Amino acid sequence: MPQSFAVVRVLVVDDFEPFRRFISVILKTKPELQVIGEASDGLEGVQKAEDLRPDLILLDIGLPKLNGMETAKSLSRIAPEAKVLFVSQSDDPNVIAAAMSDGAKGYVWKPTAHSELLPAIEAVMRGDRFISSQVQSPPSNSQNRLHLL
Repeated sequence: MPQSFAVVRVLVVDDFEPFRRFISVILKTKPELQVIGEASDGLEGVQKAEDLRPDLILLDIGLPKLNGMETAKSLSRIAPEAKVLFVSQSDDPNVIAAAMSDGAKGYVWKPTAHSELLPAIEAVMRGDRFISSQVQSPPSNSQNRLHLL
């Protein structure tokens, strides 16, 4: 990551503990990325975001108690300064379009997280959008909506 970034405080919200560990291992390769908290469901993610005020929230879609889409909406109200990057198993273009329209800055497909997570974080923290190269583009009507965001 560019030198202009100070420490980026990251909250990881995913219900699968081994995947949270995997993300932490990736993030530890970059000293400027600091995992400040983890949550295993959407409600816990919202609470921790409110308490910890992260710079970046890595968020799964398929979460118990409050799904990722609902969580993202809540996060935009309680932690508007935090950037949301979805990291999800779904490669459905409609799901991706919906995720991006809910205020997320990026979308990483879990099977490519090993190679795309760090570039996605860098793009999102720069203010750019990121969608994994291996997933289909959202439908054209959703793409038009994305350009307006």
